[in-house]
Amino acid sequence: MSVLITLIVIAVLVLAHEWGHFMAARKIGIPVYEFSLGFGYKVWSTVKNGVQYSLRIVPIGGFVRMAGEEPEDQDNPGGFAKRTPLEKSIVSLAGPFMNFFLAFLIFIVCYAVIGIPESTNQPVIGKVMAGKPAAQAGLQAGDRIISINGEQLTTWEDIDRFTGAEQPQSLQFQVERQGKQLSFSITPDKLDLSGKMGIGVINSFVNHRFGILESLKIGLQQTYQWTILLLSSLGIILKGGATMSDLAGPVGITRMVGEFAQIGLVSLLNFAAFLSINLGIMNLLPIPALDGSKIVFAVVETVRRKPMDPDREGFLNWLGFLFLMLVMVVITYNDIVKLFKG
Repeated sequence: MSVLITLIVIAVLVLAHEWGHFMAARKIGIPVYEFSLGFGYKVWSTVKNGVQYSLRIVPIGGFVRMAGEEPEDQDNPGGFAKRTPLEKSIVSLAGPFMNFFLAFLIFIVCYAVIGIPESTNQPVIGKVMAGKPAAQAGLQAGDRIISINGEQLTTWEDIDRFTGAEQPQSLQFQVERQGKQLSFSITPDKLDLSGKMGIGVINSFVNHRFGILESLKIGLQQTYQWTILLLSSLGIILKGGATMSDLAGPVGITRMVGEFAQIGLVSLLNFAAFLSINLGIMNLLPIPALDGSKIVFAVVETVRRKPMDPDREGFLNWLGFLFLMLVMVVITYNDIVKLFKG
């Protein structure tokens, strides 16, 4: 299930990104040959208004194939290669911009439509995470935890005090369920990649919805704060403060999506917004094959007053693509190692 949810999340983020490129290109007047979701073998396609819309077999990624991008089409008078540096920059920026805008919309939906979960602080279980110690022992949503190891509980913090201990030990739970009292023996375990200890339960909550104007304000604040945080994290990585093992690829993201999905829809959507902002920032990096490099090439063209040699640009893009694939292989390997190590 986590894999399916991850593929849907990634598809939405990629769709928004490529839609930005597509709309900017069409607005400027650059012919678009294909709008594809995915890479590799084409499993479905249709043609509308001269554009081929397709789904390909590898569901991670996508592309917009515009006139003037490929070597044999460089001389197309209406193509990307013949456009002004400003027009090239607009088309290149449109994809990352849509990722930031999508995150903004997600935050608005969370705050204005769904509502933000607010804890009641009662020792009542709101949700039990599948596969975790509580679920394996038989605890259920709605159970009121009366005591742990004989100590009476009055708040949810009392539960965390027992289950969050770094040295796990078997705990004796006394639970009230539909007027009956039941006993369970549960040993806390690591809940996620951070190593946090617990039994896999979430306290009861109520959804608090905000007004549309306040939601717009919060959405902007959240988008800005996450952007600054991710840029700071990127700075730490570039300064050597983090290693490749600290990064997450498709495998790690799939695991995290599953964990957030168990917590609830709002948590999953917030993580999707985080991924969308991350995608926007990564694509703005000046690495050949990414949108950021096209903006750099446009700036160079402005300074030199002539475009870069197509063969040289193509070679740089090839090197950039090779570099990104190597990085992805290393990150995925680390994800798999961490997965088997638990």
